[in-house]
Amino acid sequence: MVKLRETHKKERKPLLMRKTFQSYSSIMKKDGEKHSALLVERPVYQIEELNRDYEYEKPYHTLKARCRRACNSVNPSAWLKETIPLLSWLPEYNWKKNFSGDIISGITVAIMHIPQGMAYALLGNVPPIIGIYMAFFPVLVYFVFGTSRHVSIGTFAVVCLMTGKVVSQYTTIEIMQNGTQRSLISTGQGEAIPQYTNVQVAITITFTVAMIQLVMYLLRLGMVSQLLSETLVNGFTCASAFQVVGSQLKDFFGLDVGKRRGNFQFPLAVYDAIFAIPKANINAILVSLTSFILLIINNELFKPWLSKRFTIPFPIELVVVVFGTASSYFMNFESNYNITVVGYIPTGLPKPTLPAFELIPDIFLESFIITMVSYTITMSMALIFARKLMYEVDSNQELLALGLSNTVGSFFSCLPITASLSRSMIQQTVGGVTQLVSVVSASILLAIVLWIGPVFETLPKCVLASIIVVALKGMLLQCKSLPRYWRLSRWDAVVWIITFSVTLFIQISYGLAAGVAISLLSIFIQGHKPYTCLLGIVPNTDLYLDIKRYKGAKEIDGVKIFHYSGGLSFASRSSFKELLVKKTELDAAATLRRRAKLTEKGLQDEEELLLKCVILDFSSLTFVDPAGVDFLRSLQDDYKRLNIHMLISGCSGPVFEVMHKCDEVEKKEKKFLIFPTVHDAVLYTQVNVLSKNE
Repeated sequence: MVKLRETHKKERKPLLMRKTFQSYSSIMKKDGEKHSALLVERPVYQIEELNRDYEYEKPYHTLKARCRRACNSVNPSAWLKETIPLLSWLPEYNWKKNFSGDIISGITVAIMHIPQGMAYALLGNVPPIIGIYMAFFPVLVYFVFGTSRHVSIGTFAVVCLMTGKVVSQYTTIEIMQNGTQRSLISTGQGEAIPQYTNVQVAITITFTVAMIQLVMYLLRLGMVSQLLSETLVNGFTCASAFQVVGSQLKDFFGLDVGKRRGNFQFPLAVYDAIFAIPKANINAILVSLTSFILLIINNELFKPWLSKRFTIPFPIELVVVVFGTASSYFMNFESNYNITVVGYIPTGLPKPTLPAFELIPDIFLESFIITMVSYTITMSMALIFARKLMYEVDSNQELLALGLSNTVGSFFSCLPITASLSRSMIQQTVGGVTQLVSVVSASILLAIVLWIGPVFETLPKCVLASIIVVALKGMLLQCKSLPRYWRLSRWDAVVWIITFSVTLFIQISYGLAAGVAISLLSIFIQGHKPYTCLLGIVPNTDLYLDIKRYKGAKEIDGVKIFHYSGGLSFASRSSFKELLVKKTELDAAATLRRRAKLTEKGLQDEEELLLKCVILDFSSLTFVDPAGVDFLRSLQDDYKRLNIHMLISGCSGPVFEVMHKCDEVEKKEKKFLIFPTVHDAVLYTQVNVLSKNE
């Protein structure tokens, strides 16, 4: 209900006949239901009146003021704590309450690092011990600079696989199982080809990834990971998991097949495996199936049962590794059954080694893609725990932490590090509270590196392949999310399908690029044709709703209220016009051209236009540029020549400022009539347009 009465302000001359709404609250009954009614008394405003009455002023900051504010905000102590988060949380650490949980969690995570590190290092085409190095050197750096308290940094299957593909592409010298080296490329006489070992290529990739992350930190590009949507990451990691499984067929079945390089690796690897199955090593298959079944039984049966009774999970992966190593040692799997084993594992810390800097230009693109995937996955996991446990993580600081961790790791034979979901979940579930867990875990792994490593030399590779395949079950089953994406958004489903297909059947790097491209394309297409509608008034209210969605909303005779969501620029003005013409069923420019042709023939257009006013509801207009303003002027001129008024309502401050600035710079006398709300524009139309045409 709206009650109107005329008022006159003596303080100044009104720009239009002013109306007010009498304000009171009441309870109305309609169809037996109670509805609260609120009536408001205020003048009917044009935007210029409102700005003048309430002292509108564009925010303005001088360079001097900005510099002063920046200098005043400098606090060396706060900056040091932000850069080194350890200085912030360690002095406040509750040793009595949290230390026991961190110790237990650290021991548990260390146990998980051993089988996962060795298995995922093989995905990276480097010796298994490097997976243990990755859980030691970079982790200690992240302990100092990281802001997430619960992510477990180290090996991650997808990133190791991506790194391994680049390693296999540029490696010319392979480090054998017994520690010796073998050249992979035969060079002709007088032909100079750079010689790189697989470890040299790997650490160069890690160093390049570190440099990219540090540059991104300096440029404050922490939010760049948002370019990779949840749908894209889901499809990408699912396809990558299938790629990992394809790469493990050789070891799982004991097949004598070579490694495929370049595009179409997954279908070609499956093709090779199928045709090599008749020559498979039955003994390797039996060991693989035994390990596989033990892992599945534990994960599907015992693990849910144990989780209800014990906080600490049963370390089935370590048990399988120990059992496989012991069986291989006593039964001599390698010589008696021709089962491939891990082989030589050095003891002691690795010597610092410089990357092959001349190789960086060749691997930069692949390293950039690895950087994006690694950072996006790590940041996603960090945000999950931060939201769950009510603390904050700094996206830019995470870039610094990962960059420094990878920098140190690159000098000690490490692959690029990433957070692992499985280890991170266990770290938090068991009772880990801070990254002190990393120190405990690294201390245990140090003993492995210094003394215990050679114990695992007889570990069959087929056991590690079984561990990898079972660990990827969650990622493999992500394909079940496609129907949900299809129901939620067809565009999301298209992004998932294209990302998954290109990643799986062509190449991982192409898959990520295709996913980003189709995501940006979907955003452009959806933004190019924004939501538009005609608004109608809800009787006896000041509410204006979409007449197609609200059957109770009624159009006002002679008035079209066009609601537009999006931006109005040189790129979108043509689509804006098409949508406006479609909704209002009137093309002003075409009508003027038709009348001009009739006039040339001495005829007169007898068609009477029922439309008297067009109100453009710009309450959802995100931005407008000078080209858009110029388009609105030409549109207003066309309407005026047809004796149709064009009003604008609901402009935001920045949009109004652009329009006002264009009027001032170009010295336009004819300005737009702009109102704060649609209802103000409608009341103005009723008094000044429709009443005069009656």
